[in-house]
Amino acid sequence: MLFGAHMSTGGGVWKALQRGIGIGCDIVQMFVKNNMQWRGKPPGAEDLKLFANELASKKLKAVFGHTGYLINLGAPASANREKSLQSLLQEIEFATALGLPFLVLHPGAHLGAGEEEGIKQIIGGLDEVFAVTKKSPVRIALENTAGQGSCLGCETRHLAKIFEGVKSPERLAVCLDTAHFFAAGYDIRTAKGWNSAIGEVDALIGIKQIVAFHLNDSKTDLGSRVDRHAGIGQGKIGRDAFRHIVNDARFRKHPACLETPKSDDLHEDIENLAILRSLVEP
Repeated sequence: MLFGAHMSTGGGVWKALQRGIGIGCDIVQMFVKNNMQWRGKPPGAEDLKLFANELASKKLKAVFGHTGYLINLGAPASANREKSLQSLLQEIEFATALGLPFLVLHPGAHLGAGEEEGIKQIIGGLDEVFAVTKKSPVRIALENTAGQGSCLGCETRHLAKIFEGVKSPERLAVCLDTAHFFAAGYDIRTAKGWNSAIGEVDALIGIKQIVAFHLNDSKTDLGSRVDRHAGIGQGKIGRDAFRHIVNDARFRKHPACLETPKSDDLHEDIENLAILRSLVEP
């Protein structure tokens, strides 16, 4: 796997790449706008130039985006759902301008309307967004979730139904989060459990749809349905479990991104990257 971490764009979008390069990342994930606001300011010409220069340096092997946390395509018809659609449209526009290949998206929460209705809303929302952005090459990488509250995506079949329902499945992909897998009830602590989880994705969606991983330990227990990330080896999954994950030959060239707690000096990212690399077998 190609290891890296989510990086802040504070000071400019290109700063995320510089920060990642500065701590030895192979890959970087970033927000394309403030993740807790519906709308953002598009990157200016100088921002785009500096960002392109960092990409051109080839010091990073992959850079991709993550959508804002307010977006919920699974919500019933409401002002917030409309804001979610407009927010995602804008983020795809920004990602297109930056040249990012995909944006990771939490599928959404049904907010009490039920699983079937929530998935129907997600499919409808994606269809609408893809129709407006049909000239964009940016894909949406659906992320598996812990299943907290009414969040959909904690079962692989939820993601599969979305793939089956959208009109443009070629615009979709999958990003798998280890902490979310575990909290949702997939016991990936053993190689057998990991292979079972990946096998389910392969059977229902297709292994080729997996474009990235989030490598996070979990502060909460197996099947807790509570989404709380921990540093590698500092949670309930445990350091040893990541050995068979990072050595899975099927994903040797896949981006694998940390989303673990960290300080401004990023020393935790440096430590976690070192742990992951120490587990890689020659």
